[in-house]
Amino acid sequence: MPWLILLAYVGGAAFLTNAIPHLVSGLLGRPFQSPFAKPPGIGLSSSTLNLVWGFANLVVAWVLLCRVGDFSLRSAPDAAAVGLGILLMGLPLARHFGRLHGGHPAPRE
Repeated sequence: MPWLILLAYVGGAAFLTNAIPHLVSGLLGRPFQSPFAKPPGIGLSSSTLNLVWGFANLVVAWVLLCRVGDFSLRSAPDAAAVGLGILLMGLPLARHFGRLHGGHPAPRE
């Protein structure tokens, strides 16, 4: 059963990582990509929609990190699971948004 709890922490960290750009864009009043844009993940959504989407991600992250098991940053397995979740979500997001915003060149064909 402990591995299921660690898996929940990985997922919680992934949702937390995804919440950050949406919350920041929403709070800054800037449009940003979201799953609700056309085309999804590429088109821009309003700052209000991004704030709501970021908040929804934050709620899911809280449930997975704070309501499942007994999470502690002082626990090496718990901290490693969160770090893994951040990395597993952060790397693809950085590549995807980097292509759209000039931070990462598109692959050569």
